[in-house]
Amino acid sequence: MKLATKLLSGALVLIASNLAVAGDVTVSAAASLTNAFKDVAQSFEAKHPGTRILLNFGASGALLQQMSKGAPVDVFASADQETMDQAVRQGLVAANGRRDFVRNSLVLVVPFDSKPGIRNLKGLTQAGVAKVAIGNPASVPAGRYTRAALEAAKLWSAVNAKAINTQNVRQSLDYVARGEVDAGFVYATDAAVMPDKVKVAFTVPLDEVISYPIAISTGSANAKEAKSFVDYVLSPAGQSVLGKYGFRKP
Repeated sequence: MKLATKLLSGALVLIASNLAVAGDVTVSAAASLTNAFKDVAQSFEAKHPGTRILLNFGASGALLQQMSKGAPVDVFASADQETMDQAVRQGLVAANGRRDFVRNSLVLVVPFDSKPGIRNLKGLTQAGVAKVAIGNPASVPAGRYTRAALEAAKLWSAVNAKAINTQNVRQSLDYVARGEVDAGFVYATDAAVMPDKVKVAFTVPLDEVISYPIAISTGSANAKEAKSFVDYVLSPAGQSVLGKYGFRKP
């Protein structure tokens, strides 16, 4: 089967010349997992000849919508508990099958050549900061974490007025890297992807832990292979790969 990929609406959408064959596992994963899961998939395939991992990346909320509309998904990995809770309520994954597999941190990044000046959330209200990239809270977990932090600091209205809403954290990262915004909220693991183009201004204080859950879809056509992939992600080998990209153990 010939397989092609393209970027559409902020998500990596798989396009196949025909239906996935037995042994193929379609994994819909949060955009922040892009680099790490590509590596995990390659490592998994090397240990499981005959099984291919088809990766679909995007905002967790957008991926959930795809699943709810019937998109074929074997494994779902979201960047927050809320989206996985919704998947459980909709019967898309089993409540007793979800597992937390990594943790992350929310950070504020600025262009690498940016002058020092934003040291905390209040710094975003200064006149010199005109545009701030924030994931759309309606579908992007990082956006919800951001809103919660700003609301706790009583700064949401002021900063939201400067917001450039993005479809996922990688879009926020790109905007900052290109200097199209003055700052952006992303995960620590995203900031590490472009150390020569962005720098971390500070880690955002949160009242909750950013924990990523993973689960097998109730509609999986390859449940056995899907379970093998999830088990690998949770194994020492899989955790080692994820650790290389800055993800912390659950």
